[in-house]
Amino acid sequence: MSWLDCEGQCVLPNCPHMRLMNTSETGTPFLQENQMHRQIVHRTRGQGHGPITRLMSPSDLGRFLKPFVFLDIFDMDFRGGPAHRMPIHPHSGIATVTVLTQGQMRFEDPQAGSGTLGYGAVEWMRAGGGVWHGQEMSPADVPRVQGFQLWLALPPELEASQPQSRYIEASAMQRAGPAHVIVGEFAGVRSPVPAWGGVNYLLVTLAPGDAWTYQPPAGHTVGWMALASGALDAGEPLSAGEMAVFEDSETPIALKNSGESDAVFVLGSAVPHRHELHLGSYSVHTTAQALEAGERRIAQLHTKLVAAGDRRTGAGTVPVYR
Repeated sequence: MSWLDCEGQCVLPNCPHMRLMNTSETGTPFLQENQMHRQIVHRTRGQGHGPITRLMSPSDLGRFLKPFVFLDIFDMDFRGGPAHRMPIHPHSGIATVTVLTQGQMRFEDPQAGSGTLGYGAVEWMRAGGGVWHGQEMSPADVPRVQGFQLWLALPPELEASQPQSRYIEASAMQRAGPAHVIVGEFAGVRSPVPAWGGVNYLLVTLAPGDAWTYQPPAGHTVGWMALASGALDAGEPLSAGEMAVFEDSETPIALKNSGESDAVFVLGSAVPHRHELHLGSYSVHTTAQALEAGERRIAQLHTKLVAAGDRRTGAGTVPVYR
């Protein structure tokens, strides 16, 4: 992924050499008079690895969009047989947020119950001081599952906390217009996800021709979006599979479905995470000491995990090991 455009100019937020260009040549009637588009300063289609495309990781865009540090879009087709399953792996110092844009997944966990997650639902896992996971959900009887997995860097007071898992079905989630409020609060609607303040994450569907404007809360200068399907006008055209990073600002983000089918996307905004990222293979922490403690805890949990033997449930899932 390049941080320079074709003329060698930096396109990262707040860079003094950044060129801000509005490439839209048409009017934007869905904006209020005198309202400007929030500028897009970086776009990416990420790097594909089979059914998973990595749009952001802590070593690239995550350094500039923290607390958002990692984003995958996954698209698994089961019509040719079972898809490859993610191996069990550890985390510490982060929370993971998984939403589906198509299909359904089953979960079964002795501590969190059982059920099915579809569009508008969420799996929330705060790894805190350390967990092992990767197979806590299995596909329902559907031909295809598509969705996003996001990592959030935890603030110092939570990065060594007790792990926490929540599986919240769509019927229990809250909506504000076309947006499911996955994390945080928007338009007076608060998510049931037990996250800390200063972070919003929305799942949105716009019908063809529909327009929608997101007004970030005060202090939310970090902003980005990723499009799962359809097409959007965000001051310049965006198509399925793209992630767009907006300039650091509290300016509203105005979007319009410019295609002939539904546009389904996720959007995040946040107060900037003011801590450096200290990275392990599966961990993100605010200090080297916290990273060392998290990786030590992960190693201790692995010894216990191996001793626990086969933990697979009747639904074919393997619960998060805390």
